[in-house]
Amino acid sequence: MTPHLAITMGDPAGVGPEIIVKACARLKERLDAGSLRLLVIGSNPALMAAREALGSDLAFPEVTADEEWPALACLQAGPEGEPIRPGELSVDGGRFAYLAVERAVRLAEAGRIHGLVTAPLNKEAMNKAGYHFAGHTDLLAELTGARGSVMMLAHGNMRVSHVTTHIALEDVPKRLTPERLRYVIDRTDETLAGLGLERRRIAIAALNPHAGEGGLFGRQDIEITAPVIERCVAEGLDVVGPVPGDTVFVKLRAGQFDAVVAMYHDQGHIPVKLLGFHVDPATGRWDALSGVNITLGLPIIRTSVDHGTAFDIAGKGIANELSLIEAIDYAEKLAAARRQAV
Repeated sequence: MTPHLAITMGDPAGVGPEIIVKACARLKERLDAGSLRLLVIGSNPALMAAREALGSDLAFPEVTADEEWPALACLQAGPEGEPIRPGELSVDGGRFAYLAVERAVRLAEAGRIHGLVTAPLNKEAMNKAGYHFAGHTDLLAELTGARGSVMMLAHGNMRVSHVTTHIALEDVPKRLTPERLRYVIDRTDETLAGLGLERRRIAIAALNPHAGEGGLFGRQDIEITAPVIERCVAEGLDVVGPVPGDTVFVKLRAGQFDAVVAMYHDQGHIPVKLLGFHVDPATGRWDALSGVNITLGLPIIRTSVDHGTAFDIAGKGIANELSLIEAIDYAEKLAAARRQAV
């Protein structure tokens, strides 16, 4: 049976409505064939406005949570308030972003959907609406009661999970504990298995330059990371490291590893986004973005676009939908694997 996925709109004032319409149009053949099933959750008026602005004839039947859904449909996340205008930060935009995710999680817990794909939300708008989370990852962990979650970015064969993300750089060494590192390694291995990789080679990036240079530049890689890797190897996992951060991603891109565990946000994000952004050499502007954000350690499947709300281009019809399509593909594959394992 084809997994049923939900797409949450994120902030309706961002590019979410536009990229959803564009992605669904490009996936129409699969939707018509029944090999893909999508439920869009958010502000239905914002979705219809995006469809009109793009001149699309794609049908998004409005449904309720209790009825049977067609292969493509939309579900209102909550009551409409003031009109939400593209590119304008608002409390209502943050409210809808939260409510869409909440509804999707409850549907997943009830078995109505099998995976969740999120369009971008705006952290400031969500916090102004009274939902105090650093982003989707923290929000989903709270809603699902997960004891821990891990962010993985993926672009092609570049798969990078993170020990820490949205914290100050000075706090990273305090969060690098044997328990957290092992948790991230285990979740990374599970996800690679869900993607169908039989041999799962995981490299652990060093926290310090040159993996500490024998203790000259810090001892975390020697005293914390190395012993965890030794235990993983003893238990049969294919884990190596700590590998210096200035070479580990080159080796990942070369196919020597299947994933890298990064120690902090920028260490893992920069290489993936550098390769994922396509820049027009004539204008110096990026015109496409490829890449997926996957949340590991949740009881539900969750993938996301690897970009923000892009308020500066919202409503202009120029947002690129490639990252959303990739996120849908990843969620479909992971959801199918999880259902087969049950």
